[in-house]
Amino acid sequence: MGKYRIEIKWAIIFSVVMILWMLGERLMGLHDEYIADHAFYSGFFGIVAIGIYLLALFDKRKNYHNGYMSWQEGFKSGSILTLVIVILSPLVQIIISQFIAPDYFSNITEYSVTSGEMSREEARSYFGLRNYLIQSMVWTAISGIITAAIVALILRRKVPNPHQVKGTTPYR
Repeated sequence: MGKYRIEIKWAIIFSVVMILWMLGERLMGLHDEYIADHAFYSGFFGIVAIGIYLLALFDKRKNYHNGYMSWQEGFKSGSILTLVIVILSPLVQIIISQFIAPDYFSNITEYSVTSGEMSREEARSYFGLRNYLIQSMVWTAISGIITAAIVALILRRKVPNPHQVKGTTPYR
């Protein structure tokens, strides 16, 4: 468990930031008055998520791998981070839907019906806690693995070969 301490720490940070983001959306009216704009603005959380993955894998490279990390090591770390975020996502979704935005499902259902996007029955079945729990876990897993692969590629750094480092001699 100790060797995954960094991933667990950053998964908790990710989850707290997600809750704070949703609180910000609610305070800005994106869960009621400006619900028509919710999908657009919530997409910006992707930038924040990528930033958290960058910080997490940089932390892993610096403090666990002594400043060097292969793509495979970075991808493994990012995948474990994703797994922990997926495990935490039902709790995060319950906190959001029960405490931060308890009227969101009824508001988005009403908006979807009045805008003609869905029938009332379709909207009720789509916009519910059970469906959102499943969606958040699946979406988090898919986007997390893709993000982990890309961030690991960006942050990989090979251990320098002492024979190739200028000004050093391999034997002393």
